[in-house]
Amino acid sequence: MSRTKEQSTAIPRRVIGAVVATGIMSFCGVIVETAMNITFPALMSHFGIGTSSVQWMTTLYLLVVASITPLSAALKRRFRSRTLFLCANLLFLTGLIIDALAPVFPLLLLGRAIQGLGTSIALPLMFNIILQEVPTKRIGTMMGVGTLITAIGPAVGPTFGGLIATTIGWRFVFIILIPVLIISLVTGLACIPSVPVAANGEETGLEPLDVFLMVLGFAGLIFGISNASAGWLSWRFGGALILGLVALAAFTLRARHQAQPIIDVRLFNDRRFSLHVGAYILFEISALALSFILPNHLQLVDGCTSLQAGLVVLPGAAIGAVLAPLSGRLYDQLGPRIPIISGSCVALIGLLGFALTARRLTALAILILYIFFMLGIGLSFGNIMTNGLHRLSQEQQADGNAIFNTVQQFAAAIGSSLAATIVAAGQAAVADRRLGTVNGSQHALILLLIVGALEVLLILAALHRSQKPQRA
Repeated sequence: MSRTKEQSTAIPRRVIGAVVATGIMSFCGVIVETAMNITFPALMSHFGIGTSSVQWMTTLYLLVVASITPLSAALKRRFRSRTLFLCANLLFLTGLIIDALAPVFPLLLLGRAIQGLGTSIALPLMFNIILQEVPTKRIGTMMGVGTLITAIGPAVGPTFGGLIATTIGWRFVFIILIPVLIISLVTGLACIPSVPVAANGEETGLEPLDVFLMVLGFAGLIFGISNASAGWLSWRFGGALILGLVALAAFTLRARHQAQPIIDVRLFNDRRFSLHVGAYILFEISALALSFILPNHLQLVDGCTSLQAGLVVLPGAAIGAVLAPLSGRLYDQLGPRIPIISGSCVALIGLLGFALTARRLTALAILILYIFFMLGIGLSFGNIMTNGLHRLSQEQQADGNAIFNTVQQFAAAIGSSLAATIVAAGQAAVADRRLGTVNGSQHALILLLIVGALEVLLILAALHRSQKPQRA
């Protein structure tokens, strides 16, 4: 860590610009994801597909991000930040254009996959810039700002998607974001310096076998979970899960014996770091599962339009987004225990309310309970990542950042796939689609309550007798 970074608390303008430029891309990735969730009924009607097919709009995107994000630490050692940013931005723009023009559903999925490539580079790049350039006394606050940038997407995504789909058509969800990405491109090229990589960067290899095992592992797990309705003995579920687990096990064994692995899995030897990662995963599963369940419940059960459904979840999502930098400041001033534990408990109260009222959920109940859940997210989610990374040395933080960003996307894919599978199973069990949606949503919400309770237990264990982290 440089002397300047240790002594100064001022954040250079170029750093803020670099964070904003990379954050805009991450924002676009999240806003498209949440905006498209609320347009699923329209997509199902337009392309003549079912719930299990349309959820691949989210699952495939997250699959690509989860598979490529682990490469971020290795990419950081090999390429300049400016080069990575330019590549990410152009990939995302290409994906948006493809989706804006796609005449068939498979081409729509291709565009989402290309967007995932862009996001998988942009998201860890933003946090790497914060960890590397921001003064240590301001890292909590700035990590909160980074979380805010990506959290704005869920806050406005459902309303944005509902408004666009209701008025001018779902394709404009992609078209409107094209100029936003151009603004990001201009800002990033102006603020991200073309600093040469470290001398050992050229020696960092990306073994093809390691990349293959990593991608195969995540793809197998996510594909298997998304096909849970096929049954344990089917190759689409049980076979894919086994394949994914075996591939990730082989990848982990190889990484533990390499001097410079793609991602340093030895960081999991730190028990408290592992507990932070586990809590982070469970929080993300709950958040993405709810982002699928609630808009579809509002439209298919309560008869809301896509715009109305977006407006119902907007207050909660906005509160969660706005709280992210404020909770980061609390972290800097008070340490991790107060914001993280209180936030986890508040989110659990929201999930408990959803589970208890699952069969009689109204728009008003959803609005209130989602505010509780997102209040908890805003207080704790970003701080869990910050506190987990503060357990690592400066040299380990790029790998730690890659781990957190990878598991976030992987958990998001699990959450959306799991919710879609459970809801689809409920719909398939009865002839009445409305009743089937109620049944499926109830089962999914009860499962999320269990997930939320486990998250609280993990975070209590992670913070047991933990003091405010010492900043080196």
